Amino acid sequence: MRRLSTAARIAAGLVALVGIAALVLQFTVSLEKEAGLAPAALWSMLRFFTIIGNTLTALVMLGAALGLRRTSTPAMLGGVTLFMGLIGVVYATVLRQTQHLTGDAQIANILLHYTVPPLVALFWLMFAPKGGLTRMDPLRWALLPLVYFPYAVARGRLDGRYPYPFMDVAKLGWVDVLTNAAVIASGFLLAGLLLVLIDQLMRRDI
Repeated sequence: MRRLSTAARIAAGLVALVGIAALVLQFTVSLEKEAGLAPAALWSMLRFFTIIGNTLTALVMLGAALGLRRTSTPAMLGGVTLFMGLIGVVYATVLRQTQHLTGDAQIANILLHYTVPPLVALFWLMFAPKGGLTRMDPLRWALLPLVYFPYAVARGRLDGRYPYPFMDVAKLGWVDVLTNAAVIASGFLLAGLLLVLIDQLMRRDI
């Protein structure tokens, strides 16, 4: 596999910096809520797929900026693009009206949900190597949200704090929660297949 160009590495570095800044800002917000206890703040943040996805994306982009081949593969870059797309779309369509944030919390929210996702998508379109994705990649990418779902629900069942309203088993019941999960999973897989198709079409144009 060819190494990323200098321009691509610079762009990846900029995306990584935005992502890291967003995560650090969110950590400071969580730290205030948890009375300055760093472990509690981290544990609270890791309840959310937004944090997990943004953290993974920042690490992948940082690795790409540093020229690490393992983080610059088509599958890795495509995966974080899809994760961030899921985060952005679900927040904008389902969660946006459920939160009323101010100050640093609002800034962190904008960066995590409205800034990093389109930046990653632009990076993928402009700089990611094309033609390397396969139809199996969406299934591999789905492993992360597949593992996240029982983890998040289990945490919610234990402490009564579900990360997202559509996962709230106590209020919705298992049938509705599993239906919501199936709808999101189907959309995720279809978006993944669309990403593979775009990848192949862009390869043909090169």
